[in-house]
Amino acid sequence: MQREAHIFIRFVAEHYRPPNRPNHVYVINYKTSTGSWEPLFNAQGKALYPLLMAELDAIKKLRPTGGLMLRRDGSSLPWFGKGEILTQVQRISKKIILAAGLRPELTFTSFGRHGGTTEASASGLTETQLMQKGQWSSTAAMAHYLHDDDEAKQEAQMKRIKRRARQAKQAKIK
Repeated sequence: MQREAHIFIRFVAEHYRPPNRPNHVYVINYKTSTGSWEPLFNAQGKALYPLLMAELDAIKKLRPTGGLMLRRDGSSLPWFGKGEILTQVQRISKKIILAAGLRPELTFTSFGRHGGTTEASASGLTETQLMQKGQWSSTAAMAHYLHDDDEAKQEAQMKRIKRRARQAKQAKIK
C-alpha cells in the first residue's frame, strides 16, 4: 500500500533487512514523515513475501555500500528524473500492464496504494489494521484509497446478518 515515490525514491538499502533488524523492512511515508518497521516473517519464521524477498535479497547484494535500493537495470541510474518525476516507472509499468492483457486504464498505483488498500480491505483487515498498514492518521484520509468493492460490502452485510442471528439465539436462551 505504498506510493510510487516511497518505493522508487525513498527506499534505500538500509531500510531492507539491516543488521539490527534482519527480519524487517522500513516502510516510510515521506508525506507525513512517519514510517514503521514491517515484519518479513510470521511467528513461525515463514516468509510473508517470499518472492519479493528473493528479489530484494538479490538486489541488496548489489548495493553493499547502501544508497537507493531500486535502480534502473543496465544504467544503475535512479528511476526518478528532475523534480522526482517517475516517468520511466510509469512508462514501463504501462508496458507490463498491456503485455499482461490487463485493462489499459490501469497504472502502477492500481496495484500499489489504491489497489492494495482495496484488496486488503476485501481480505478482512479492520479499519485499525488498514490505517496501521497504510500509515493513515484518519479513516477519512484512508477512504480516498478504498474503491467500490461489492464483495467487501456483501461480506460486511453477511457479518451483520450472522451477528443478529447470534444475538437472537442468545436472547432466546436467556
